[in-house]
Amino acid sequence: MARRGLLIILSSPSGAGKTTLAKALRKWDETLRFSVSATTRAPREGEVDGKDYFFTTTEDFQRQVSDGEMLEHARVFGNYYGSPVAPVQEAITQGRDVLFDVDWQGAQQIAKSALRDHVLSIFILPPSITELHRRLISRGQDSAEVIEQRMQKSWDEISHWDGYNYVLINDDLAESEERLKTIISAERLRASQQPDLMDHVRTLQSQFEDR
Repeated sequence: MARRGLLIILSSPSGAGKTTLAKALRKWDETLRFSVSATTRAPREGEVDGKDYFFTTTEDFQRQVSDGEMLEHARVFGNYYGSPVAPVQEAITQGRDVLFDVDWQGAQQIAKSALRDHVLSIFILPPSITELHRRLISRGQDSAEVIEQRMQKSWDEISHWDGYNYVLINDDLAESEERLKTIISAERLRASQQPDLMDHVRTLQSQFEDR
C-alpha cells in the first residue's frame, strides 16, 4: 500500500551523537535524504547549487518567507538559511522521507507549518553532561574556547526536549540506532501516512455487504 513520506527532525546538543545516528539511518535506508537548505551566503569552493544548498539573494529569500515558501528559517552570522517547502512536499507525495538536522527553533517552525501532519520529531539526549563534554573533546575538531561555547549552548538546546514526539538517551550508539529504526518503521504505518487506507476500508465494506 502506498504511503506518504515523513519529515524526520533530529535535534540534539552538539556532541550527543545526532550526526552519527543520521548517517546510520541513511545507511539503513538509502532512500532517506537530507533536506537541502536555501541560503543567502555565497557558495564555497566545490559547493553545487541544488545539491549542497539552494543559493539565493536576500531579496528572493525574504520573498519566499513572506509567501510561505519556507518551512523554517533563521539568520545566522548575517546570512539567512531556510528549508524550502516545494521539494519537501514533492518528496512526501512520492512517499520519500526527508531528514532535517535543525535546532529546537527550526523544529518548532516545521511543527507549526502546513506539513505538520507528516512531522516526526526526535530529540537526542546525552547520558550525562560529563560524557557530552568528553565527546566534544574526543572529536578533536574544536578549540577549547569553541568547546566551551558549545557546552554553554547545550543546556539551551536540552531545555526544549519536551517539544518533541520522541526523546532518546544516547548512552549506547548501537541501541540508539535500533530504537530510531523502530520509531521510523512504526511511524510510517501511521494511518495519516497511508493515503489509500480509506479506499481499502471502503472495498472491505463493499465486500462485506455483498456476502
